Amino acid sequence: MDKGIKAGKKKPHIEMYEAILSLETLDECIGFFDDLCSVTELRSIEQRYQVARMLSEGHIYSTISEKTGASSATISRVNRSLHYGKDSYKTLFERLDNNKK
Repeated sequence: MDKGIKAGKKKPHIEMYEAILSLETLDECIGFFDDLCSVTELRSIEQRYQVARMLSEGHIYSTISEKTGASSATISRVNRSLHYGKDSYKTLFERLDNNKK
């Protein structure tokens, strides 16, 4: 649990993340996000994920924009997260890649 949270006290949004972690199947996860997000929100999230994946694989902005439809501003924002964020993309991609082996 978050070190910044005192014992017995949760930030209001923490329960949602715990709920996500409790999902057991891909279908449950897809269903939850379909219920939680609008189609536009989901497409934006999916697009940012694709951009992050492609950046981590070394693709250039123009190729990423062409393949994902993302703007240069979106690509730049995701790139900042990759380089200056909390390494969550790196952790996720490593786990996914290891699971494929």
